[in-house]
Amino acid sequence: MRRRRTALVGVGALTAGLLLTSPQSAEAANLIKNPGFETAGTDGMPYCWEKSGWGDNDFTFDTTTDAHLGGKAMKVTLTRRVDGDRKALITESTECAPVVSAGRQYDLSLWYRSTTPDTSVTLFRHDATAGWQYWTDLKTLDMASAWTEATVRTPEVPAGTDRITWGVSVYGTGSATTDDYSMEQVPDTVPPARCTGTTDQCANGSWSVLPTQNPVRSMHSVVLDNGKVLLIAGSGNSEEQFDAGTFTSAVYDPANGTYKVVPTPKDMFCAGHVQLQDGRVLVMSGNKAYPVAGGHGYEGFKDSYIFDPRTETYSRTNDLNDGHWYPSATELGNGDVISFGGLREDSTGSVTAEYWSDAQQKWLALWQVNQTWSYWGLYPSMILMQDGRLFYSGSHVFGNNIPGTGSAIYDYGANTITQIPGLRNKDERDQSASVLLPPAQDQKVLTIGGGNIDSNPDANRLTDIIDLKQADPSYAAGPPLPQGTVDLGNGPQPETGNQGKMYVSAVLLPDGKVLETGGALHNRANPVYESSIYDPATSAFDPVAADPQARGYHSSSFLLPDGRVMSTGDNPGNGTWNHNVSIYTPPYLYKGTRPTITSLINTEWKYGDTQRITVDRPIAKAELIRPAAVTHSSDPNQRFVDLPLSVDGDNVDLNVTSNPNLAPPGWYMLFAVDANGVPSVAKWVHLQGPAALSASDASPHVHAFADSPRGKVSGPGRKRAAQQVSPTLSGCDRHYGSVNVCVPTVFPPGVKKTTAARCAWLARNHYGRLRTNGADDPLGLDPDRDGLACGKGDLKRR
Repeated sequence: MRRRRTALVGVGALTAGLLLTSPQSAEAANLIKNPGFETAGTDGMPYCWEKSGWGDNDFTFDTTTDAHLGGKAMKVTLTRRVDGDRKALITESTECAPVVSAGRQYDLSLWYRSTTPDTSVTLFRHDATAGWQYWTDLKTLDMASAWTEATVRTPEVPAGTDRITWGVSVYGTGSATTDDYSMEQVPDTVPPARCTGTTDQCANGSWSVLPTQNPVRSMHSVVLDNGKVLLIAGSGNSEEQFDAGTFTSAVYDPANGTYKVVPTPKDMFCAGHVQLQDGRVLVMSGNKAYPVAGGHGYEGFKDSYIFDPRTETYSRTNDLNDGHWYPSATELGNGDVISFGGLREDSTGSVTAEYWSDAQQKWLALWQVNQTWSYWGLYPSMILMQDGRLFYSGSHVFGNNIPGTGSAIYDYGANTITQIPGLRNKDERDQSASVLLPPAQDQKVLTIGGGNIDSNPDANRLTDIIDLKQADPSYAAGPPLPQGTVDLGNGPQPETGNQGKMYVSAVLLPDGKVLETGGALHNRANPVYESSIYDPATSAFDPVAADPQARGYHSSSFLLPDGRVMSTGDNPGNGTWNHNVSIYTPPYLYKGTRPTITSLINTEWKYGDTQRITVDRPIAKAELIRPAAVTHSSDPNQRFVDLPLSVDGDNVDLNVTSNPNLAPPGWYMLFAVDANGVPSVAKWVHLQGPAALSASDASPHVHAFADSPRGKVSGPGRKRAAQQVSPTLSGCDRHYGSVNVCVPTVFPPGVKKTTAARCAWLARNHYGRLRTNGADDPLGLDPDRDGLACGKGDLKRR
């Protein structure tokens, strides 16, 4: 459904484009003019205040004598609401909007009375280039019949921001009366950073390889709510293990470095998975059969299971409606799960959307699920937006992207797909990484790198960023990915030209940055050794220490509760597996002692709550980070949710979003972070849903983001059974070697189309003896027809 935008009423719409005067000093105790509404204005509102809001609702703005102090207060009332909100804001002008300094924080306070629980302190900021724009919601106000004070601290002011304005949004029927606003700059209490490691460690962090290897060939990594890690292998891309019925998983305990191999009922190789709101892990589909040369390809089964971290066992659910080898899995704001894509039981592409009802604890029948009969590919990255729609970022697995622009917004309720423009080289984003940047409230998505296993070009350095707060969002070019060294078969050498990497891992860090690591230059070959940290505030990459282990196909990297990053796996085309596990210690863990959350009053949280913690020293921010559930560069549920602070010494109140689409229900890691970016060890908290909103016509405080996209819109197509896909979907020619060996259908650029050149490349990449499967020799590796590719007789023939 296309959402309607209503223009702001009042001065703000007229002043957004004005050239601001140079910022003034922020030393005054209260930076707000006319904080108690005592001075009248000329437009029916008090001086320096304006009416604002959007959506389909009936409302009134009244200056009332029911004041906290003095003779006037502001009352905003909604009598009917379909969507949107209404709010009285500080006027968006140079005369009225408080001047702020980038990187500083401000304490806001006001007195209020409210007859509705559906209110929020809302901020807007003036960007020196882009003008006025929504910034963030800070705090939900409890209902209060008597005058009550509310306080909250802003996040650090973003670069380029020179003024802010704020007020109370009312988004449910009822009224909020406010008075006596205050805004003060937080004193500078940043302690000097103290390096506790070497100069290199403090700048770049460090990697270590654990002494104990991962016992299973895991390609799926899920951080559990007890701090352990579920590592799922299934058959581990080994036909021998598949034929033997040997399916494995392991539970890793970072606290003592031990692994426990657990019984695994099915081949969950290349399944989908997501944490449910109670902390259990939903695992869907997997591998029914390995491909046969000249016959069927991989097949996905319909089975689905739940892993319970308490018992460390799997139990079966009802079946999916279709097979899905390589499916997506996205938790929605109500705790349900939606899934798309993958391969069916007959190796064709699945066009069936699947919907898990968390209330009913089952997959819904086909007739109960909205269907567009669209094929989204394999592991399509479907990211939940703040209004409940899904953003397909364009990151996927295997070959070309979907037709059209390569990214889209899917509205499940309206059952429509809207194409989104701007993604560069959409058909070379195979096993790129996409991540919702910190904080989730900003609604920005970054895509990183990628390639194409079918055409097998050099993987690229492209990054693209989209701001889903815009009315008509479009990807824009981001900074190029830093280059590292690549092993082309004769040892690492510097990357050249536009060489980048696919098989990228992207990990949200508690300091609000993103670690990207791992990768390879070609289809299951030529590992790239490079890691860097992306800063959303500056939109820049900072190269850091690189993982010493190859991390290409079937690798995973993810955040641990202690703030370190764990990396596992690598499955080159020759079928081998890297069982070594690497741990990255980011630079922030070399910057002095860590803050500590000394007490956490409650681990059970509700939307719109204020939750108190105590800390051992001042912190600058706190956030919830959803634990990883990652495979094949993909974790669409990964998110970092800012928790605005209300600070009273060592007591810190954390203000939880009222919007479950920003933080879907479940278990989260809670980090407290000091002004130098040093995080605490995480505490686990359980955010419960659905939303704790009591007004009958209320909904989460959703803003008018991405409400006017102009891309092509399509509804449901004709009902169909499947999408035909290429038999070389995995980029591997199955006429050579065992099925878990991937001889590329297309060799990398620079490899001549001769038997000698191709055989030399295979030798450099340690493929060993390759028997031919059947009579066909499509790559010309067995010209002497003795059933052995790249034998002595083949090389003599050239």
